[in-house]
Amino acid sequence: MPQHHHAIPYFNDDDDEELIKKRRKPPPRPSPFLTPSSPHPPHRAILILVILSAVCLIVGIAGIAFAAAAIRRPPRIVTVFRCGRAEDTLRTFRSKSLAATGRPEEGVAARPRVIGVVGVFTGFSSSDRRAALRDTWFPRDPDALSRLDHATGLAFRFVIGQTKDSKKKAVLQKEVEMHHDFMFVDADEDNYKLPYKTVAFFKAAFNLFDADFYVKADDDIYLRPDRLATLLAKDRAHRLTYIGCMKKGPVITDRNMKWYESSGHLIGNEYFLHAHGPIYALSADIVAALASARNDSLRMFNNEDVTIGSWMLAMNVNHEDTKALCEPICTSTSIAVWSNPRCLDPCDLKEKLMELQNVSMCSNSSTLPPEDDEDD
Repeated sequence: MPQHHHAIPYFNDDDDEELIKKRRKPPPRPSPFLTPSSPHPPHRAILILVILSAVCLIVGIAGIAFAAAAIRRPPRIVTVFRCGRAEDTLRTFRSKSLAATGRPEEGVAARPRVIGVVGVFTGFSSSDRRAALRDTWFPRDPDALSRLDHATGLAFRFVIGQTKDSKKKAVLQKEVEMHHDFMFVDADEDNYKLPYKTVAFFKAAFNLFDADFYVKADDDIYLRPDRLATLLAKDRAHRLTYIGCMKKGPVITDRNMKWYESSGHLIGNEYFLHAHGPIYALSADIVAALASARNDSLRMFNNEDVTIGSWMLAMNVNHEDTKALCEPICTSTSIAVWSNPRCLDPCDLKEKLMELQNVSMCSNSSTLPPEDDEDD
């Protein structure tokens, strides 16, 4: 009987391991966007993808636009009206106010045009004097000061130098933040020398203001701003004009006496013609020459009014003697009222100024004197 041989399949060990791996391999997870009945994404899934893509695109475009706008937007600029260590605090305050209200484009003039700049000289220990002036003819707040500036064409500022005393700085800063009526100049108040402060004022005022005249005044005078403006606005043939209450007098060479002059031997026995120190004015061309000069090229005498007067002799200036700048009492033509001898501490300056303020002839009289009736 014939024998049948059946083929027996052969499996090696490698085939067993491969088969086991295939059997153990988990089936693929279906996509959340596929249904068992369809291998392709439905319309709803496509819509979701489109919406997400559109949102991302919009956010990206908005971010780019915002960044571009921020780069192109001009920064908020606060201008500090400073020249060296000199500063006009009123215009700095105006610039900050405009920036805070979102109106920096209105701007504040860097060198405004005025008829005159009136620098009222003061010191760190003279707050009572400044208060007395603010209670009478000098404005108390920035708005009133600006109105006076515009009404008269004159810029009024208290002029003060620099100090290293932090306590004095802190006290004065509170006053500055309240009134904003100071002009800081590059002069050392700790080692006080009035002629140097006077030069520093004229240089600072010239750089900060475009004026016809620059006026130096003391902080113990009663002033009529309207009449001063009328005086400075007059037409003059001479471009180099020195306005003041002119005087002469003996040179004091005794060091124990007031107004001692250490360089008196260069002058002689009598002073040359020069203006009283409490108030005088220099025209723009004179101040321009002083502003361009080096301090060490100018001779400084002990007394500031003598120093200025000596410089005027070296220039071809016109001495304009105006007695209305040194009246002892108020009249229909007085511009500045102050006593000689001066009202010095412990004199009550506030009481003196208030007395003048309450006199109608001082505070309420017309700017120009009444015209005399012509004879028939």
